[in-house]
Amino acid sequence: MGLHRLAVLSFRYPKIILVCWAACLVFFGAYAHSLSSVLQGHGLDPEGSFGAVRQRLNADFSRPAEPVVLWFEQNAPGPKEEFKAYIRSVLRGAEGLPGLVRIVSPLERGEMLRSGTAYALLDIRFTGRDEQAVLSELRGRLPVHPGFAWKLTGKPVVQADVNTASEKDMRKAELIGLPAAFLILWIAFGGATTALIPVVLGLVSAVVSMGIVYWIGRVTDLSNFVLNVIPMVGLALSIDFSLMLVSRFREELNRGRAEPALRLTMRTSGRAVLYSAGCVALGLLGILFIPLPMFASVAWAAFTVLIVSVFLSFTLLPAVLSLLRRRIEAENAAWFPGNGGWFWHRLSAAVMKRPQRMALLAILIVVIFILPVGRMKIAVPDAASLPAGTEAREAAERLAARFPSPEVTLLLGAKDAGPHSGQRFDWQHAYRLFQQLQRDPQVVRVDSIFSRLGMNGEQLRLLYEKPDAGTNAGAAPFYFHQNQLVMDIYLRTDPDSEETRQWLREWEAAGSQEQIPFRLGGESKYRQEVYDAIFTNLYKVLMFVLVTNFFLLYKAFGSVFIPLKTLVMNVLSITAAFGLLTWIFQEGTADGGGSIAIMIPVFIFGLVFGISMDYGVFLVARIAEVYRQTQDNDYAVAAGLASTGRIITSAGAIMIAVTLPFAGADVAGVKQLGTGIAGAIFLDATLIRMILVPALMKLLGRWNWWSPYN
Repeated sequence: MGLHRLAVLSFRYPKIILVCWAACLVFFGAYAHSLSSVLQGHGLDPEGSFGAVRQRLNADFSRPAEPVVLWFEQNAPGPKEEFKAYIRSVLRGAEGLPGLVRIVSPLERGEMLRSGTAYALLDIRFTGRDEQAVLSELRGRLPVHPGFAWKLTGKPVVQADVNTASEKDMRKAELIGLPAAFLILWIAFGGATTALIPVVLGLVSAVVSMGIVYWIGRVTDLSNFVLNVIPMVGLALSIDFSLMLVSRFREELNRGRAEPALRLTMRTSGRAVLYSAGCVALGLLGILFIPLPMFASVAWAAFTVLIVSVFLSFTLLPAVLSLLRRRIEAENAAWFPGNGGWFWHRLSAAVMKRPQRMALLAILIVVIFILPVGRMKIAVPDAASLPAGTEAREAAERLAARFPSPEVTLLLGAKDAGPHSGQRFDWQHAYRLFQQLQRDPQVVRVDSIFSRLGMNGEQLRLLYEKPDAGTNAGAAPFYFHQNQLVMDIYLRTDPDSEETRQWLREWEAAGSQEQIPFRLGGESKYRQEVYDAIFTNLYKVLMFVLVTNFFLLYKAFGSVFIPLKTLVMNVLSITAAFGLLTWIFQEGTADGGGSIAIMIPVFIFGLVFGISMDYGVFLVARIAEVYRQTQDNDYAVAAGLASTGRIITSAGAIMIAVTLPFAGADVAGVKQLGTGIAGAIFLDATLIRMILVPALMKLLGRWNWWSPYN
């Protein structure tokens, strides 16, 4: 294969390869630290009525699409006029801010001011500017008064805080994960030189990938989530690929010269790495079936990391092995056990002696972890993703408690808007719709021009036939404009509940059939569209990943049952990780907001399904290699487990070392992703690969290798 020949050439001409990769590291490394500057937010942007309604509200009703919310609070009881004067002075300070389009003031809208608390909406366009820098300038402009306080919140502020926290989380995770990975490798290899090779390749992979993704972000929108995914995936893949190749190279180096050892390494472990990379790629491509920018961003960023990791494994790694082979030989002679270690032989013997008991025990433990999955509650992340006590989260919580926002916004007559449409607005029809909503058992209240002016449809029709209708209807511009009418709806049910989602689907279907059509927007509608975009396409992800991985593994091993068993084992470990997340973040004490971020299960499935294939393929490939030589299934399983057990455990430990530190992140979604991946890898590398897989292979016997074409 081409990559195998490339590996041999890299081994023969190592200095050329080192110069090439050094140039890549310098060039892309110069842009890696700027990656956060091209990220465009969370990327959970569905294409549905929510976006259309939001755009219309922003353009025609002075309701900013994603405003910066300025929260005001009176520290002690005092005159109302003094509080208003303070609000006026703060808003004057905001005037002239670059990108500020308009201010919606509580002094002009009484419903935004209530007994010592108030809020203003700042419509700021951040296009081409760093959000954090603009917000810092805004904070510097606003006056401070001992009797009053202001805080910033809103989606732009929350997103800027998430980006800052993500950078901090990434640096913290690297400071913990890399030394831990090096320590694990040192224990596994018994030498500092050999242990340092995978760590260096992992760093090069992460830095180069971040630089490449920076340029991708210059031409397309990327989610801020890639900032954590790249180092997490880059370190895990590169270190694990290197670990498998270096361990086999050392083993073969004990038996002969360096170049033949490398050739055999690439024909065996190198082939396993390629198939592992193929499984990872298919897992990432499956994520693309979900039509949300966040998933495309993460998939392509991780795919970039994968390509870089593979090329590093077949170019830079052989070059480094060539230059350091004398040191590696010396460390081999001093420590390398050659037979896989006594512990793995004893474990192999125990599993092969009692396969049924061992399989049942492993399955029982996995099932215990799976049980909480049925109680998992997922939600679209919001300000609660930030740590408790942060300014944006605290202000958002106070705002929600004092000024509850409507869950749904109904826009009536959106398709017939405009003063020159040739049609009069049907006030009677709108009033009947208003009354129908008020009678709905799931609706708490409806705010509209009818409720604010205390008029029915006929009265408003007469009012708007007068030439000075706009002057007489003081609240009208907020609810009625150019044949469009807005109703703000408050629901009894939780925005993330299935009851709310079903209510929205039913009313949306009814709206498209009305004589005067209406559309739905608002936060609950946004959450329903995100949920539907994910879960109506989830079966496509599952089918694509499972079917393509089956055929890839069938091609690798020429067996029907090995791919089936491997896929089932992967699904078991991932499902168990979901149960673990439910225990920790939903039913435990971790600060996860009482729910799992909606994108996390998909990311865990896509990333873990591929990443865990690394050592899964490595194990089965070694078993298959021995079986082809001996045609003895029991011996092949025992020998394969004994010879790869130490490496697989090290690989799993390294993946945990580089992902588990993210469990201490400040952002809830990142914390859940790191915990979920680490939990899935732990279960997969221990119970699944070391006990359940060999036990089932023992029980299946020669059926492991059955194929209809044999």
